[in-house]
Amino acid sequence: MSETTKEHRDCLAKGFPFWNDLTPDEQDMLCRYTRPVHYAKGARVHSPLESCVGILLLRSGQLRAYLLSEDGRDVTLYRLFGGEVCILSASCVMDSVNIDLYIDAEEDTEAYCISAGVFRRLMQQNVHVRCYAYQMTAERFSDSMWTMQQVLFMSADRRLAIFLTDELAKTGGDEVRMTHDQMAKYMGSAREVVSRMLKYFAQEGWVRLFRGGVQVLDRKKLQQLARGE
Repeated sequence: MSETTKEHRDCLAKGFPFWNDLTPDEQDMLCRYTRPVHYAKGARVHSPLESCVGILLLRSGQLRAYLLSEDGRDVTLYRLFGGEVCILSASCVMDSVNIDLYIDAEEDTEAYCISAGVFRRLMQQNVHVRCYAYQMTAERFSDSMWTMQQVLFMSADRRLAIFLTDELAKTGGDEVRMTHDQMAKYMGSAREVVSRMLKYFAQEGWVRLFRGGVQVLDRKKLQQLARGE
């Protein structure tokens, strides 16, 4: 077994919980039809106009999934990071899924791409793969519904508090290193609204603003606001 093939197998075994439920032949097939891919920052990964990309297992970087209106406005539905799986980049394998989804690389991204046709075949012959695919699809739609609930029904200050606390949970620190434009894009809001809310948070002593980011000074207060208290 070559070093590259072994690396593929190790990553697939770690990335997919159904790996040990595959037969040796199914494991070999999955490896044979997996290839490394690279997406530069800003690259389009998937759109309704393009053919089915395949299942993506992210090794590093970040992807953003969003909806795009006819007048060019977009709403971020969710983001994916290293170690996570992008299944809706291969929505063609799910007969019941029909959504005009766009996926872009927010950072330089390295991933493994599994052939959509092979993944569909595995779904048909292995119940563990099929259950995994439906579970992941349900989780992504749950993320999307949560985002739409925030956009439609929550106040701007609560949405910002939720966003900041979520970002801190991902990094484990007390800083969110993003511009106001980036925050607004991920929140599905306007930059002016985000800037106004951040200024208010700073005046209250909850955050400190600096060029290119925000430092959270009162995490407890933001958590209370995020919970609607």
